Order: sequence, then structure tokens, then C-alpha cells
Amino acid sequence: MARTWEGPAGRLLLGLAVLLHRTVTDRAAKRRLEHWRNAALRAAYRRGVPVGVLASRTRLTQRWVRTVVTGGKPPPVDEAA
Repeated sequence: MARTWEGPAGRLLLGLAVLLHRTVTDRAAKRRLEHWRNAALRAAYRRGVPVGVLASRTRLTQRWVRTVVTGGKPPPVDEAA
């Protein structure tokens, strides 16, 4: 009786699992993916997407999203009159 993973679909899924494991779990790959995520957050923010929506859709805190979209600087403070 042949093992199910020896078929073409099993080999393809095994290859996909190996690829994902190597690209997602590597420390450098994780940093690269976070860099791409942060760039996408900044671009969406520049296009007018509010911080609350960015935070809820990415399941990050609003404070973290604000830090990312401002480049690590504190957000600008509106002066009270």
C-alpha cells in the first residue's frame, strides 16, 4: 500500500510546507515581512485610512500602529487654542 504523501499532491504540499517554514520562521525573513507590513501600513495611512481601522484589521494596538506610521516618532500634537 502506497503512502498518501508519495503522490504528486502530497509532494507539492510537502514542498509548500518546507518553503513556508523556511521563509516565515527565519529571523531575517520575519524582519523582512514586518518591514513590508509596516510599509503597507504607512502607505495606507498616507492614503487616508484611519489608525483605528488599520489597528482593527491587522489586530495590532492603535499605539503600535501610530508608532509605525509616524516612523517611531511620537505623533504630532494638535495645539489647543
